[in-house]
Amino acid sequence: MRYSTLTQRIAGDAASAWDIHYQALALREQGREVFLLSVGDPDFDTPAPVVEAAVASLRRGETHYSDVRGSLALRQAIVRHSGLALDPQQVVVTAGAQCALYATCQCLFEAADEVIVAEPMYVTYHAVLGACGARAVQVSVKPEQGFRLDPQAVARAITPRTRGLLLNSPHNPTGAVISGAALAQLAELCRAHDLWLVCDEVYRGLQYDGKAPSPLTLPGMAERCVVIDSLSKSHAMSGWRVGWVIGPPALAGHLGNLAMAMLFGLPEFVMQAACVALEQDWPQVRRMRETYRQRRDRVCALLEGCPGVCAQRPAGGMFVMLDIRGTGLGAQAFAQRLLDEEGVALLPGDAFGLSAAGHVRLGLVLAVEALEEVCRRIVACAQRVLVEQAGGNVDGEAENRRVEHEAYQ
Repeated sequence: MRYSTLTQRIAGDAASAWDIHYQALALREQGREVFLLSVGDPDFDTPAPVVEAAVASLRRGETHYSDVRGSLALRQAIVRHSGLALDPQQVVVTAGAQCALYATCQCLFEAADEVIVAEPMYVTYHAVLGACGARAVQVSVKPEQGFRLDPQAVARAITPRTRGLLLNSPHNPTGAVISGAALAQLAELCRAHDLWLVCDEVYRGLQYDGKAPSPLTLPGMAERCVVIDSLSKSHAMSGWRVGWVIGPPALAGHLGNLAMAMLFGLPEFVMQAACVALEQDWPQVRRMRETYRQRRDRVCALLEGCPGVCAQRPAGGMFVMLDIRGTGLGAQAFAQRLLDEEGVALLPGDAFGLSAAGHVRLGLVLAVEALEEVCRRIVACAQRVLVEQAGGNVDGEAENRRVEHEAYQ
């Protein structure tokens, strides 16, 4: 039987990026202790009032079809949460930010369109753009510049086929944040070249210092800017699948039509819970953000001075990129050894793009005590690799490794 060419456009190297993660899950099933830091799933519980709101909704029998664009109450809550002068008609609720991104790209881009994206990039971007036939034009962001996107490099990448710019800030996997000045320059490029600006802001609630201006407030951007957000990271609601799109009213209409053909609305009890999540600044949510900050600081402090490993301090998000080029191993080889020998699962940076080669991504998704043990194991693995590279006897290093562990503690 024949399949459509879509099946080819959504496959490829990105689909195998999670190999280490799946290996780690299999080892866990076999009973082995594995520290799973390869996926960005918060380890916190959803705030209790949010859960109770869903339970109460279920008990009220709110289990029928809902508005395909999302309930008016939730769209109004999203507008209030944004702090912007928006109309709820500009908001469409989706099953998570991934669905929001897919639907948005389907409505904005098509075959032969070029969309500029910072590289490294989140691994699903290739498939999302490929699904609509568009091509990701990658602009490299270098570790030596803190993985920050250069607006001049974006300008050089624009061609007559360029249709949009896809931004992610705070950035996954690097945690870099686009400054207000850089955002203004990128918005000017979009105006000058008649481009869509699609902003993936799922980690916006986990920006540690300062607050970037919303691109929707920049001059001339309301009609060409789309913001995508969700509750997955900020409120530990990844499994609830609640995301949304904010954009021009015409786009909201198109997204509503697509939702009619594909999703047909979120469960009402999920949207009731989302309303409660957004209705106030919950102390639990503030504590989550502060905990991520503390975890980041602890990991960076513990790995400071580690031979062969350098932690890149992120400005936001829930990941730390580790530069392991000093070990002499590639990211895939180092991540594999770390899993096999130390039971620690980190994602190789190559999965996100060539600019992250020689890096591994560590998720801040375990308690500080567990992260401290993880750091000890990373140090042990790096030291063992360096001894091997120097031609040392690995077996003879066992006692030294024990002493290093004790000293590290």
